Amino acid sequence: MLRYIARRVGWDQAPDVVQEIFARAAGSQQAPQLANPIGFIRRITRNLLIDMARHRERNKFVTFPLDDQRDLGVAPEQGLDIEARDLLRVYNEAVARLPEKTRQVLLMRRDDRLSYQQISEELGIAVDTVRYHVKRANAYIASAVEAHR
Repeated sequence: MLRYIARRVGWDQAPDVVQEIFARAAGSQQAPQLANPIGFIRRITRNLLIDMARHRERNKFVTFPLDDQRDLGVAPEQGLDIEARDLLRVYNEAVARLPEKTRQVLLMRRDDRLSYQQISEELGIAVDTVRYHVKRANAYIASAVEAHR
């Protein structure tokens, strides 16, 4: 009987199932007057296996391993795109409001990627003056961006 049960429920649960079968048979009020005790045990076995199958089906659920990386909070890309465009607009407006000389020095440094020395030579101003204009432009742009936030 143990092998029969083990084929249906596995060897780890088989002894417990056999014990349950005999406990149900011994606890039955029909046990003393049975004409076919083997048939009675078979019926209990069949019913218990059906009950276990129903229970497994009813309690079936799927588990997934936790993936910490997958569940990390991610900001929506659309929101980031809107925020980036808005920040670029604020930046460009701040650059446009700079005094002419300061804007010219900043654009030569930023867009043309000229060194302070090259800007100084091209505009005919001192290197310290170029530094002053770049520092002044950066401070103005930073304050404009900060005011926007």
